[in-house]
Amino acid sequence: MGHLKGLKRDFDQLQRRRMRAARLFGQGWRQSEVARHVGVSAQSVGRWYAAWQAHGPDGLKKAGRAGRKPRLAAEQLEQIEQALREGPQALGYDTPLWTATRVADLIERRTGVRYHPDHIYRLLQQLGWSCQRPVGRALERDERAIRRWKRQRLPAIKKKPWPKAV
Repeated sequence: MGHLKGLKRDFDQLQRRRMRAARLFGQGWRQSEVARHVGVSAQSVGRWYAAWQAHGPDGLKKAGRAGRKPRLAAEQLEQIEQALREGPQALGYDTPLWTATRVADLIERRTGVRYHPDHIYRLLQQLGWSCQRPVGRALERDERAIRRWKRQRLPAIKKKPWPKAV
């Protein structure tokens, strides 16, 4: 049984449960009794028992962290964020728009760590940056002409609803 997505596991509480099982092992309890008492599967207790026999209670201590270790240190992330604030033009790009490919290039240039552009969004989220798209409007856009066209021309070419049958 896994844990709910987005729900953080309490690793200290999990370790306390394993240590309680170790005390029960030391008191001579059978693995099935420990599993029922602690509220975990027999398979988990079997793994804990093997670790307890091999290493004692130290074999049941928490590993420290879950998942893969981060590829970038905190100092490197700060460097990346500072470079993001400077903008892509400081890196030699023509436009002031950050893309995933450009951010991946920045990370590789500054840290030597290569990221695929499809995975950049996680790093940006971690830094508190959000994905934003620029408004795609032409610089030559004439707002008055657009309003006039919407008032005068659009009603003339717009489809009219069919008359309702009586």
